[in-house]
Amino acid sequence: MLADVSSALPPALRGAVLPAALALAVAVPVSWVARAAWGLPTALGAGRRRLRPTVTGSPHFSEGRFHNTLPTPVLPPTSARTGLLRQMHDERHVGLPAAPVPVVPAAFPAAAGDLAVTWFGHSSALLEVDGRRVLVDPVWSERVSPSPLVGPRRLHGPPAPIDALPPVDAVLISHDHYDHLDLPTIRALVRGQSAPFVVPTGIGVHLRGWGVPEERIVELSWDDATTVAGLTLTCTEARHFSGRFLARDTTLWASWAIAGPRHRVYFGGDTGYTPAFAGIGARLGPFDLTLLPIGAYNDAWKHMHMTPEEALRAHGDVGGRVLVPVHWATFNLAFHRWAEPVQRLAAGALRSGVQLVVPRPGERVDVLAPPPLADWWSAVGSGNDAPAARPAGPAARTPRARR
Repeated sequence: MLADVSSALPPALRGAVLPAALALAVAVPVSWVARAAWGLPTALGAGRRRLRPTVTGSPHFSEGRFHNTLPTPVLPPTSARTGLLRQMHDERHVGLPAAPVPVVPAAFPAAAGDLAVTWFGHSSALLEVDGRRVLVDPVWSERVSPSPLVGPRRLHGPPAPIDALPPVDAVLISHDHYDHLDLPTIRALVRGQSAPFVVPTGIGVHLRGWGVPEERIVELSWDDATTVAGLTLTCTEARHFSGRFLARDTTLWASWAIAGPRHRVYFGGDTGYTPAFAGIGARLGPFDLTLLPIGAYNDAWKHMHMTPEEALRAHGDVGGRVLVPVHWATFNLAFHRWAEPVQRLAAGALRSGVQLVVPRPGERVDVLAPPPLADWWSAVGSGNDAPAARPAGPAARTPRARR
């Protein structure tokens, strides 16, 4: 194409225009790569060498990495990998919504309530427990990736600017994956809030490298607890993995129990099903509210992400009263249809009598007076839905919006 354009120019101009065009053709992709890689070393977080002094004393760390209580393979069996690669190629767009995800502009009361939750999407939520506020797994970035230009992108915008958040008493982090630990969000919270970051072992090393003051970092191992503003925050077991680049399991992953004088909340973070839930319920429950992950499941990583049915089982194990699902709707991280996790969850909750609340992103729920379950997700639908494939049950009763 450059040769065609050059041939149409007067000879005197060809010598100047063609080199300039070639330089531009090279400069554009180089510029894009430079922008995509901007800030990568910082966003990746601490490496093994910096982490070693903090993590080697943990009872869950051995042979150079952290371990789950149960064997938890990260990669699928060799026999399944060809199918997974084909799925990644053929079904990478399956998890998109068919219509815009409805977002409620988040509004916050002047004073924190006795028991409430505002869900911002994915695993980010603001908990109100006995007059205190706890922010969990806050992610406000456009992409969950070390790069601003590459990686899973939001399917809906944040329901509120991060600087519109009211003062919070604690920030809880479940693990260091990008969809749960987000560098720009952490930096914004350092500037705009004064709350401590309460994190599993090793994540504090990431935070120190990102400019979080030492006095605002509390690192805990499983079954350790700290008290913040009258709330007891207990680091509890999860079944997952960690890592922000090629190295895996370099920091600990966790779920969290939040106990106030009158109410208790369990935040599952990101986890596969584990018998440890029953022990958590016996020691620290029952819980007035559970936030449990229901999305991004796949047979290839079934030990690390729960299905909706397993989330219902975990809710029962920990002694939960009201269940709010998280880890769905905001990022396309697996190969199931966008609405499938909540459709399966709603059907299972109806069968088992679980009190389920599914807020829209940005919606605040008073857990002491929870609203009846309202199906808003069927009107959004999944991008690859076919009318004949629509599931039966509660999620199928509201007609889907036209595409």
